[in-house]
Amino acid sequence: MRTAIYPGTFDPVTKGHLDILTRGKELFDGVTIAIAADNQKTPLFSLGERMELLLEATKDMPNVDVRVFEGLTVEFARKCGAVAILRGLRALSDFEYEFQLALMNKKIAPDIETVFLMTQSEFSFISSSAIKWASSLHAGVSDFVTPHVEKALMAKFSNLRSDVRDEDS
Repeated sequence: MRTAIYPGTFDPVTKGHLDILTRGKELFDGVTIAIAADNQKTPLFSLGERMELLLEATKDMPNVDVRVFEGLTVEFARKCGAVAILRGLRALSDFEYEFQLALMNKKIAPDIETVFLMTQSEFSFISSSAIKWASSLHAGVSDFVTPHVEKALMAKFSNLRSDVRDEDS
């Protein structure tokens, strides 16, 4: 069975992520979504929340597994028995960063390939950061995320606004 991992922060998972996953599933027998536990980002959602959001988003997708990992992506890929790392590209700026990572990963693990998929144009401008920013300003984000993710975003920002009001009192 030829499997790939699809690593990321997924804070939160977007329709762009799901597009890359769906198309990646066509190339491999199975895909493990690998949620990065240690990165330089400060996530809005906890690891547990991101896991739950991804499990809900992929519940009807056979041969998709969702796991949390720490450390090097290529080491996690080896641990999973994956032959490839699946990555999505939106713009030229993504390519430069991803190209550097792919070259480093290839040096560390020459047996594991990086497979790049260009996002479909309708998702090319979507980023988790932009979605969080828009949600924080009460904008609807249903075009960019699934309903359960939009609900989680609304709840998260409602709670954050409530916490700020409590501190101001």
